[in-house]
Amino acid sequence: MRRLLLLLVLLAAAGAAAWVRYGLPPRVAIALATQGTALEAVYGTGNVEPVNWARIGPATRARLTEVLVQEGERVTEGQPMARLDDRQARSLAAEAEARARFAVEDLARTRTLVARDITARTSLERAERDAQAAEATARAARQRLDDYVVRAPTDGVVLRRDAEVGEVVDTPASLFWVGEPRPLRITAEVDEEDIARIRLGQRALLRADAFPGRAMVGHVAQITPKGDTVRKAYRVRLALPDDTPLLIGMTVEANIVLREAPEAVLVPPAAVVLPPAPRDSSPTAPPAAPPGTTRRAHLWVVEKEVAQRREVEIGVQSPRSMEILRGLAAGEAVVLSPPEGLQDGRPVRLEAQPAP
Repeated sequence: MRRLLLLLVLLAAAGAAAWVRYGLPPRVAIALATQGTALEAVYGTGNVEPVNWARIGPATRARLTEVLVQEGERVTEGQPMARLDDRQARSLAAEAEARARFAVEDLARTRTLVARDITARTSLERAERDAQAAEATARAARQRLDDYVVRAPTDGVVLRRDAEVGEVVDTPASLFWVGEPRPLRITAEVDEEDIARIRLGQRALLRADAFPGRAMVGHVAQITPKGDTVRKAYRVRLALPDDTPLLIGMTVEANIVLREAPEAVLVPPAAVVLPPAPRDSSPTAPPAAPPGTTRRAHLWVVEKEVAQRREVEIGVQSPRSMEILRGLAAGEAVVLSPPEGLQDGRPVRLEAQPAP
């Protein structure tokens, strides 16, 4: 009798456990659909630079003997900024000028001799050619002396100086950066997959490590027609307002806004069940939906502790929220991480603490 009673108790307990597990409605966590701003944007990174600026280097290889300007100083077009060692060039110019003077004097003597029929006329023609060549050589030597003076190509402020007296500089070197501190712009790189969606005038949200948490904006002012075939990116220039706190040379992250919905319906990503990706990877398989297009999905809505499957269209997706374009209203309760076995129109049990 005792064994029979124990067996009956165990069977009853097992039946109760099975009923609790399989007979009770499934337990779900819910969250409320909220209303907020949804932004669809294209990401890019770039650097701050002046709109008007120039990089200045030497025209020849030589040793730097004098620096005439400092950073922050304003210069005018043609103003000397540095001098190079031109002693050898001056010697060559002096020698060329001496040869030119000798050629001119020899031409004068030859003309006198030809006029007196002492020498042939062919000697005069040769002397004229020699004089012209010597004068051209001397003129070129004098012009080359100006290559040893580094001059400002335009009016502006010396933004940076990378020139020290005594160092040997060559033509690829950049000794000075000259430009206007305002206006500024950002030259950013955008992936070739996204460049077709960029338009002039679009707003860009900016972030820089130097100003954490500070909202900064710009707008698309120029799109380079030809992309970089190696990096597979296009150059986009973003204009900045005059009161921007950004400084020349800073690295900036930019999100170029393609679409902004200020009253969008937003849900946590865990509430949305996306359709499975196509397995067929053959060339004839349909391509994936391009960025910016809507996608169909479904989620589960809870009304009076009853689950209802709802077909929806999703828009912008981010790690923290998803935009629901159609099929859901703000304030409705959605199931997070829907468990297996949910059935449309069947009751569910709610978590004691609803998820935010």
